[in-house]
Amino acid sequence: MNPTDDMPALDAEQFSSPDAERFSRTHSQHAPRILLLYGSLRKRAFSRLVIEESARLLERMGAEVRIFNPQGLPLPDSCEADHPKVAELRELVTWSEGQVWCSPERHGSMTGIMKAQIDWIPLSLGAVRPTQGKTLAVMQVNGGSQSFNVVNQLRVLGRWMRMITIPNQSSVPKAFLEFGDDDRMKPSGYYNRIVDVMEELVKFTLLTRDNSAYLTDRYSERVESAEALMKRVNQRAI
Repeated sequence: MNPTDDMPALDAEQFSSPDAERFSRTHSQHAPRILLLYGSLRKRAFSRLVIEESARLLERMGAEVRIFNPQGLPLPDSCEADHPKVAELRELVTWSEGQVWCSPERHGSMTGIMKAQIDWIPLSLGAVRPTQGKTLAVMQVNGGSQSFNVVNQLRVLGRWMRMITIPNQSSVPKAFLEFGDDDRMKPSGYYNRIVDVMEELVKFTLLTRDNSAYLTDRYSERVESAEALMKRVNQRAI
């Protein structure tokens, strides 16, 4: 019996059971490409300092990293997407295979600077989806006691952007106490947690980057594409 005989709503031609044999058996040899974003323009911004510590760790783990400086990025929709800072951000997002987002908590949520960067990243650029299937690590810094408001919000956004948001995360309370006069993070359990997060991000990136296309191949989109193709083929020439 055809397994779709009792499923009249199912398009049998587009339905496909997940198959382990379709996962890649080869591994890319280039360094994982990681983009890091931070959410403050202060001269001594602790979200930036955490990002810089993360970048050092990622490079030590063999990754290629880029840090985007949000200084000069316009408000979303205040100009065209060909603005140099917007174009720079979008090029870096497309280049990346994984990302790290770190924002201060301000008024109980992420900063507008952090949100503006994410809002400038579209779900699609032509035929390319710049974030879909890429890995994401989320972190926050706090001026006071520890909270998880920002990382929870960033997780929602990561899922909305169709990213593979890793299980681990970091929240650094009283961040001003965790850095020395040299702007380097002091040894602590909070530092160790950041090492954990970066390690997990690299592992998930290595695990998924060669299978991103298969992991994000969707039945609904196959049906939609087939319907669009049939409509185009059957359209009468004018």
